Amino acid sequence: MSPQDIETRALAAFDHVVNSPVGFRAREGQRHMAELVAQTFSTPTLGKCEDEPERAFAVIEAGTGVGKSIAYAAPAIAAALARKTRVIISTATVALQEQLVHKDLPLLSTLMPEPFTHALAKGRGRYVCKYKLQRWVNGEAEPDLFADEMPTSGAASAGGQGGAASGKGPTEYQLLFYRQMATELKEHRWNGDRDTLAVPPTPEMWRPVAAEASSCTAKHCPDYQDCTYFDQRKALAASQVIVANHDLLLATIHGNTLPDLSDCLLVLDEGHHLPSVALNHFQESTDLTRLRWVEQLALRARKTAEMLDLDCAAELGGQGSALRQHLQEAAQQALALYRPHGLTEEPVELLPIGPLPAPLSQPVSEVLTLSAALLKHLQNISNALRTQMKERPEDSRELSTHYVQLGVLAPKLEAVQAWAALMLLETEVPAARWFTFGQYGEFMSITASASPIQPASALRHKLWGKARAVVITSATLTSCGNFDFFLNETGLRGLDNVSTRVVSSPFDFARQGHLVAVETQADPKRAADFNHAMCQELMKDLAQVEAGALVLFTSRDQMRVAVDSLSGALRHRVVVQNDLPRQTLLQRHRDRVERGEASIIFGMQSFGEGLDLPGALCESVFICKLPFAPPSDPVSSARSQWLRSKGRDPFMELVVPAVSIRLAQWVGRAIRSETDQAHVYCYDRRLIQTSFGQRLLAGLPPFKRQRRNPQGQVFDL
Repeated sequence: MSPQDIETRALAAFDHVVNSPVGFRAREGQRHMAELVAQTFSTPTLGKCEDEPERAFAVIEAGTGVGKSIAYAAPAIAAALARKTRVIISTATVALQEQLVHKDLPLLSTLMPEPFTHALAKGRGRYVCKYKLQRWVNGEAEPDLFADEMPTSGAASAGGQGGAASGKGPTEYQLLFYRQMATELKEHRWNGDRDTLAVPPTPEMWRPVAAEASSCTAKHCPDYQDCTYFDQRKALAASQVIVANHDLLLATIHGNTLPDLSDCLLVLDEGHHLPSVALNHFQESTDLTRLRWVEQLALRARKTAEMLDLDCAAELGGQGSALRQHLQEAAQQALALYRPHGLTEEPVELLPIGPLPAPLSQPVSEVLTLSAALLKHLQNISNALRTQMKERPEDSRELSTHYVQLGVLAPKLEAVQAWAALMLLETEVPAARWFTFGQYGEFMSITASASPIQPASALRHKLWGKARAVVITSATLTSCGNFDFFLNETGLRGLDNVSTRVVSSPFDFARQGHLVAVETQADPKRAADFNHAMCQELMKDLAQVEAGALVLFTSRDQMRVAVDSLSGALRHRVVVQNDLPRQTLLQRHRDRVERGEASIIFGMQSFGEGLDLPGALCESVFICKLPFAPPSDPVSSARSQWLRSKGRDPFMELVVPAVSIRLAQWVGRAIRSETDQAHVYCYDRRLIQTSFGQRLLAGLPPFKRQRRNPQGQVFDL
């Protein structure tokens, strides 16, 4: 089928859906977006090819009300069916995943000219490992694998004394919990998915029985035929549309949980989250003061190697001891260099840009060499165990036990190697490196971390180099009126076949919205004075609220000051984030508004995005301060250092564009339908009194704009 035929079929499917008698309404912007999606997914080369494949990347900002889910899903699925391939739709939030899986895709499947199957993809760790679970129930698991350890490095002891705590056994409650899980599995009352448990387990309870790639023997496992994770894999393999999330996508690029990106279509919804998700994903950390796992791993590896008669057995004990010694030395040097007099109030120490200090470089280099050698030995042992399982199926349960014992600790070693490599990395764009010092009982704990300072290079290498047909969309991809910041952050800048498009919202913002910039006399940089002055103005405006309203804060302290400033009458109208579960809070808000009462939500960042409160539910949005990210983030701080060293301005190049995207999200809570009428108030005078404020205004909808001076006078902008 030619690209033109695929594009025509994809658009025909979209038109068929929109024209169906279920209440859809034709929108010009939605049709434009669907056209670009159909074009993007009709031309790239998929699968194996001898020549350089053709690629296509579309970056689409779809304003509020466009209906982007239908605009990308219908043509993407139709194009995939025509090309006999599959679609991955990746999101950033659970709310959108649930909307797609439980609402949008089931409806589309009934409306599309050709039905399709879909499934939700989750990471392996969301599923129980039946083999591990049964070992715990049978009393066969080793408790010390999962016990909290005390620091073992004498150098890291606040009292100057080292030592190791013995492993802790499972509690009675823990065993009872595992037995109940096993019973529900056996009786088919639970499907093995952590998210469907009636009582959500804590991470400490779940980790010992979670499925992990490193400890999974797959088809060699005695429980393989009844494995919950591989059952999910089979469901994914049979599905034409797979809903995932950005973190899982990045984690499985080179795995087989998701389809090969070179042979499928990829949609990244909520794409503005991709840079931050990538930074978190590529960050590496290791604990330098709780190291008993190194001895455990080396001991078990040596015993298994001896059992298998492998040559590496003789080396493992010495390599494990040496690795622990050099990790301890790194901890000692970190203390000597950055906390010679003990702990301070500031837990994080950011290292300057440039080569590591020589006292640190030497032990970290040794850690890198030793961890690489140990990982090579572990791989050899793993391969030998798999061979033995294949040749001796009658011993698979015993061999699987050895595999699990090594596999539960191997990820720690992989993390150490990745951390050491990043610590020593010297490239044009450096890595951020920092130590986090804390107290663990009477001991001092030290966590060492490293991260790329920008995600562009890693995304270009790991994601864009693999994928061939990609649509990235969100309501906020432009910053200060253009795509430059997003393209630079994601590594799409300079790549061939990247198109950008802004699909305007169908809303008449100039008629429906009203932005009031309130000028307070206090400087926003002086938090205490500003919060006091801001709250005085905010309380006056809140008193005028007659229906639903949303107040967005930039810190918990700021929200606390506002709560303390509420009068008795106002306090009864306000619901505060975290005072109630999110869904309970929102339902209480809806109930009040439906009864004709005023209801005001106090919230922070998570309430500034993805919250859909149309009509009377949100007639006013109050933004207390411009949403700058906290200045203490070590990655941002390191990046600012690097930019300044190059004679560049991190504030204008990095900070302002990030604020622009966040502010546009917050303002976007105001108008959610063609009939909404809403006011937006911003109490940060920098929005209209600074040059960067003018850049921020350029990225906001064209509301009617006014300013209110400290005397209460209002002027048009």
